[in-house]
Amino acid sequence: MKQLIYVMQFKGKVAPANESGTVLNADTTAPGCAITSVVGPHGISGTLQPVGDAEAKFQSEVTFTREASFRESGTISFGENRHRLHFSTVGQGYIGASADPQLKHGSVIWRIDRGEGQFDGATGLITSNFFVSDTGEVTDNHFGVIFLKDE
Repeated sequence: MKQLIYVMQFKGKVAPANESGTVLNADTTAPGCAITSVVGPHGISGTLQPVGDAEAKFQSEVTFTREASFRESGTISFGENRHRLHFSTVGQGYIGASADPQLKHGSVIWRIDRGEGQFDGATGLITSNFFVSDTGEVTDNHFGVIFLKDE
């Protein structure tokens, strides 16, 4: 098996999918990027720099199971839509207050349920560390470790 890692920052919106607000739809995109983490005498610094013209597209359905916990499933398409990962939550995700009163902060782990195109037969896990503003704006940082079939 070949191992592939990716780091991307997705941005977009989340909106209620039902009247009670217990189900949300997330729709975000991310450009390719280069990440730099530098450790020095004053600690650590990090940057994400956009690279290339193509985007990845993320779509999911979030179902709250309690006030601060949820389950999620969806797809991530990379480049052409034929390169797609289908994912679902491992356990439950968490969302709660943050130091900024206008943002909620959360995290979730997804398992890859199946893939298409480049990801046919893929397995692996993706972690998400995200913020949601009080207006529904999302910033979602992914770190994925994907195992691909040998060709």
